[in-house]
Amino acid sequence: MTTTTVTPYDELAAALRGDLITPQDPGYDEARSVYNAMIDKRPAAVARCRDVADVIACVRFGRDHGLEIAVRGGGHNAAGLGVWDDALVIDLSLLRSTTVDPVNRTVRADAGCTWGDVDHATAAFGMATPSGFIASTGVAGLTLGGGIGYLTRRFGLTSDNLLSADVVLADGTFLTANESSHSDLYWALRGGGGNFGVVTSFTFRCHDIGENGTIIGGPVLYDFADTDAVMRWYRELIPSLPEELNGWIGLITIPPAPPFPEELWGRKSCAIVWCYTGPHDRADEVLEPITTFGSPLVVGLHDMPFPVLQSAFDALYPAGLQWYWRADVFTSISDAAIDVHRKYGAQLPSGHSTMHLYPIDGAASRVPEGATAFPYRDGGWAGVIVGVDPDPANAEAISRWARDYWEELHPTSAGGAYVNFLMDEGQDRVKASYRGNYERLAQVKKRYDPDNTFHVNQNVRPAE
Repeated sequence: MTTTTVTPYDELAAALRGDLITPQDPGYDEARSVYNAMIDKRPAAVARCRDVADVIACVRFGRDHGLEIAVRGGGHNAAGLGVWDDALVIDLSLLRSTTVDPVNRTVRADAGCTWGDVDHATAAFGMATPSGFIASTGVAGLTLGGGIGYLTRRFGLTSDNLLSADVVLADGTFLTANESSHSDLYWALRGGGGNFGVVTSFTFRCHDIGENGTIIGGPVLYDFADTDAVMRWYRELIPSLPEELNGWIGLITIPPAPPFPEELWGRKSCAIVWCYTGPHDRADEVLEPITTFGSPLVVGLHDMPFPVLQSAFDALYPAGLQWYWRADVFTSISDAAIDVHRKYGAQLPSGHSTMHLYPIDGAASRVPEGATAFPYRDGGWAGVIVGVDPDPANAEAISRWARDYWEELHPTSAGGAYVNFLMDEGQDRVKASYRGNYERLAQVKKRYDPDNTFHVNQNVRPAE
């Protein structure tokens, strides 16, 4: 007779419809990898869940065995907080279904969806829900952190359009949070991150955009020498524009690929990427200020389905690059800030490295600060500085550039950052980024996760 040893992980594997991957399995390195290749964590196991029952089993198993629990949705998290050393990773990437209700104008998305999945589903009906700027971004992480994107000025944040969420709590129970049920949790999920449970699906409000989903958008690129003038013009222009028009500004290296003219490849530029979602018979009037300003190198405004703009940068930023992020929110783009942008924009350390400023304006700024957990409702921009390169040998150089840039720029900021752009920067930065909403978040955390089971995140600790 032979004796077979059954480990606790064997028991979990037998309870799952999905796969449980451990360090001994051939797919382990693939399963533990995340979008940011600078993150190199070795979890104890990765559970690729196929349904809510799998998620419940994982949460209960982790609690019963005293394990660290990390939750991975689309995998874009800047700090790589979807994985953790020696943790049980609850991987939701197989939960990818979407359902559009065109009558009630909603879309339901599972927590493993990317925005490309949602855009594909809603575009067939000429609709969209506010999302971000890259289609490969995960729905869950973006939504739970707030969600700033092309549609923010017109329709608010992603989280402002969240109608309900299905959640597995730390004790393994399941509930739905919305305005009328568990309203305190619903408040916290709209900007408070993954602190309160594992969200397994989201239901969003949808909106008609453009002409049956066709918008006018694309980049306008200026010579880097014009950065000061462009930024001063832009900071005054954005608040005055109709909310159907939005545009983020950045300092970039022009990619060495079509559709950019070959003579501009590798040239540094001050770029604005515009998105107009209003009626096309008003487009010439609305776009006139941006088509007549300055002497742009490229004016790349075209009619396109909204998902085309949303996915325009996916090929430039595939998974597996080295990333180092630093971020802040800015209530204004001051002259002092422009001086810093010009200094470090001239030192962009790689073709992928960049700085972006995303407007928090219009509809997003009309929501009271305490109405959701997202605190930055007084206008301004979410700024992010990213050192990015495919080569691990350049990791220190791109990180040093981003840190130096941020340290000089930070005094011009509002003090905290958009949590979706934070690295693992400590509790003080988390508190600064939630401002006056932090204590209320801590109270909700105490109610729904009093033992801080879900702490591999931008952590809100339970109130005392």
